[in-house]
Amino acid sequence: MNKLFGTDGVRGEAGSFLTASMAMKVAMAAGIYFKSHSRTNKILIGKDTRRSGYMIENAIVSGLTAIGYDVIEIGPMPTPAIAFITENMRCDAGIMISASHNSYEDNGIKFFDGQGDKLSHSVEREIEEIYADDERLQEAQVRAKKIGKAKRIDDVIGRYIVQLKNSFPRELSLQGMRIVLDTANGAGYIVGPTVLEELGADVIVLHNKPDGFNINEGCGALHTKDLQESVVKYRADLGIALDGDADRLVVIDENGEIVDGDQLLGALGVYMNEMGVLQGGGIVATVMSNQGLEDFMTSKDLKLFRSDVGDKNVLEIMKREGINFGGEQSGHVIISDFAKTGDGLVSALQVLALLINTNTKASEALRPFSLYPQKLVNINIKAKKPLEKIEGLDAKLKSLDAKHIRHLIRYSGTENKLRVLLECIDAKLMEKEMDAMIEFFQKALNG
Repeated sequence: MNKLFGTDGVRGEAGSFLTASMAMKVAMAAGIYFKSHSRTNKILIGKDTRRSGYMIENAIVSGLTAIGYDVIEIGPMPTPAIAFITENMRCDAGIMISASHNSYEDNGIKFFDGQGDKLSHSVEREIEEIYADDERLQEAQVRAKKIGKAKRIDDVIGRYIVQLKNSFPRELSLQGMRIVLDTANGAGYIVGPTVLEELGADVIVLHNKPDGFNINEGCGALHTKDLQESVVKYRADLGIALDGDADRLVVIDENGEIVDGDQLLGALGVYMNEMGVLQGGGIVATVMSNQGLEDFMTSKDLKLFRSDVGDKNVLEIMKREGINFGGEQSGHVIISDFAKTGDGLVSALQVLALLINTNTKASEALRPFSLYPQKLVNINIKAKKPLEKIEGLDAKLKSLDAKHIRHLIRYSGTENKLRVLLECIDAKLMEKEMDAMIEFFQKALNG
């Protein structure tokens, strides 16, 4: 059976991997699963601004109505808005059509359950099994009056705007703040500027004219050059970059410099603790996060819990440990009091609240500790031999531990590559050990 789901939904090139027929079949399989837990027989669909979204949306609607589901289409909206509105409108599930930060050629399908949570790996496997069962898909199709209906609603954006504004302290205002916002020609192009302006900010908006093909193109969270230059040019207090589906945030300080994702997590986590709203005595980040973040949290008597890469994995540990704040260094920040998934705008509003409450500039407030030198190398390999079966590796890793060098070694999920990450307060020592590790793996896996 082919694996459909990757780290975040079903994703690939639209029209080749993700075809209309595949999208319809995926929707039917997911619909059959959700039917077995149905409360309202309604499923919500949103999308980002890619041209292929039209094709995939119509295919999903066909698949869901064919098995008797009623569908609500709400058009271009951020991924976190779909999570929120699915629960708010009492739908059985929510579907977001987006390939996040990928370029326009790709698209994807992300699912949320009736509580607005991403699906667990076991639920994804169940949907994959239904997808592979042609007989079950055939039997699930209904006739006559049982066929579902679809309607488009354009005014739900107001619900999400209210939710965003409620995440910002009521006693504060953005009056007197100048913010440059890059919406990546993506799903946040309407809601982002609206919220910041309604809260009183002077907002300069970049890349908010989507044409179906320019999403993430030379802009947004992955390409911040325009934003950095604009912050300096307009003497702004802050630059905010979203990605295509607005679940990720990159912050630019008043000097036009990028704020590292780990430093942002540390600043926000400690700020939330000082305000008395951090729960669980710590924060959650991934195995990729810098050791400097962990040591900074320890110095503040807080814990850093580490998860595997992926905001779904971050959220899992947050729930397990009773923590309400976590994220990835890539800019997925989860503040579960206000959002069920990474939300670039919710996170941006917390950053702005921090700056106002501490009366400090972004360059100071958002860099509360120094990062340790870190290096990531991708090694091309012939075959993925299980790491535990590589002779001599265990001794190598123990030697790194003894020298206080943090290491993370894993195979790429999609390519024949081994990723080696080393981190140490002593950059020269780390470089020397990295050279030795590359040589070791070249012999062990390519020799």
